[in-house]
Amino acid sequence: MWRRCLRPLPAEIIRDKRDGRAHASADVQALVQGITDGSWSDSQVAAWAMAVTIRGMDAQERCDLTRAMAESGRVLDWRGVAGLQGPILDKHSTGGVGDKVSLILAPLVAACGGVVPMISGRGLGHTGGTLDKLEALPGFRVHLGEAELQRALREAGCAIVGAGDDLAPADRRLYAIRDVTATVESLDLITASILSKKLAAGLQALVMDVKVGSGAVMPELPRARALARSLVDVATAAGLPIRALITDMGQVLGRSAGHAVEVREAIDVLTGSTADPRLSELSVLQTAHLLVMGGLQPDLESARDAALRALASGQAAERFERMVALQGGPPAVLRDAGLLIAPCSVGVWPEALARGRVRSVDVRGLGLALQRIGGGRGRPGDAIDPRVGLTAVLGVGEAFSPDRPLAVVHASSAVQAEQAAREVATAFDWVDESVPVAPAPLVVELLTPSA
Repeated sequence: MWRRCLRPLPAEIIRDKRDGRAHASADVQALVQGITDGSWSDSQVAAWAMAVTIRGMDAQERCDLTRAMAESGRVLDWRGVAGLQGPILDKHSTGGVGDKVSLILAPLVAACGGVVPMISGRGLGHTGGTLDKLEALPGFRVHLGEAELQRALREAGCAIVGAGDDLAPADRRLYAIRDVTATVESLDLITASILSKKLAAGLQALVMDVKVGSGAVMPELPRARALARSLVDVATAAGLPIRALITDMGQVLGRSAGHAVEVREAIDVLTGSTADPRLSELSVLQTAHLLVMGGLQPDLESARDAALRALASGQAAERFERMVALQGGPPAVLRDAGLLIAPCSVGVWPEALARGRVRSVDVRGLGLALQRIGGGRGRPGDAIDPRVGLTAVLGVGEAFSPDRPLAVVHASSAVQAEQAAREVATAFDWVDESVPVAPAPLVVELLTPSA
């Protein structure tokens, strides 16, 4: 007990968690301070993160960690900011492959009367990052000064940005270390990472999208449910209204995976030129929940109708175009996004099988295949090639034929494209085309503070 009177040494805190002991609140504060001010080395942070991944945290530790990380920097307060009209709303996904809902939802909520200061992250492991996707747009800036952020929110109603240097700085460092130390999957660290940024953003309501399935960070439903419950409980304890949807990541969300190709698909949904049903439905549903939580609509049915009207009228697309221009991207992004796609493309078919039906997809395998051709990071600071990706990706239950591949790979060289195509093919399992196959439900469960 004597060591608790002084600031505990990193090795002692690491040892406590390695041996399965719960952290005292003071130890959590010391840990977060050490991550923030650099007095903990990368190796010490990594060792602690691995101990947490193996041993876990209890509810109080998760709350302490989340609050300490949120308070490691500045906490935004939107009260009194001139020109901001509407509730401060946001959503967050635990990550997957092809999940570009944030690009659609932010302008959609804004078009329906909300204000969305969306603080997003980089890609983690096999999953894509919203900031990385938006940086495929020429000139797009994910870091804005306070005046620039307020202007974007006033004029567009939404902005998608990275956490500034003074916003949850402990999470920024821990996030990068988790990405390359096999600690991405920790329920406790995911909870603290997500909610620390959201609490620091000064939100009035949050919708969480917790993925389940082969492409999710938590592939099994019991673990996805545990994460959703953890997020709901910690957010509620911190005073943040929240709902958590558990949604399917047993197939790519939409028809594309990669950076530039996902931005292109999001623009197509906003403009109505094309719309994958599952992608559109999830974007509208999450928007509807936020509109109800923010008091903008009385119920989900009315909120869905409002969101669909905002899409059909082009108001959501206009908000997206304003946001992109205000963040330095192409001013006429709906007409000319300036997105570059990798020059070498090849269709993907199973070997020695011309026709069939997709029975299941190893979505994580697709994400790893993209990572290996430059679409993800192996270590912090690695450059991403935003041009590479997959398009025309089939979902569960859909048929392939000589004229319709499983997917199309876009890579920087013919050799790279062929190698990726072979890897992508192994991620699909199939049956005879005469066999009916039904995809998993898009929304598996809804968790609220009272349920």
